[in-house]
Amino acid sequence: MEIRRFGVGHRRPDGPPGTQGVSGSVIDSSPRATIAELAFVRGASVKPHANPNPTWLLVIEGGGFVRTGDEQSRVSAGDAVLWPAGEIHAAWTELSEMRAIVVELGAADAATIAGLLEGGAREPDPDAAGSGGAAAADGELVRDLDPGYDPSHGEPV
Repeated sequence: MEIRRFGVGHRRPDGPPGTQGVSGSVIDSSPRATIAELAFVRGASVKPHANPNPTWLLVIEGGGFVRTGDEQSRVSAGDAVLWPAGEIHAAWTELSEMRAIVVELGAADAATIAGLLEGGAREPDPDAAGSGGAAAADGELVRDLDPGYDPSHGEPV
């Protein structure tokens, strides 16, 4: 297991290039994807720009605005925005703050994910080891993690 810290105390104060009032930290970066956290103060902005890869903006706190091409929308916590590859896009806040996780997909993963979203799946390779598919496993679901938990009170915190 690896734990990476982000958020307060772990952000670059100057933010990514082309931003104003945005601080952030890269959580992970590889050829498959770059994952970062962005924190927008009131009146902050990510200037309009294009990116060669599809990018998700996952709003986790607060809210603001996003734009892709000529389309503009208000977003808030719980919204996930897809910026398609090559499209000019932007994000900003006015009277509120916003925190978001940004996931920029690498080209190969973007194609794989697009295929899955369109209902395509890879056929199993009959020449691969264990070609019979996933092996059955012994085990069971963990039950009663918290013996005092009452499901009528909602999700555990």
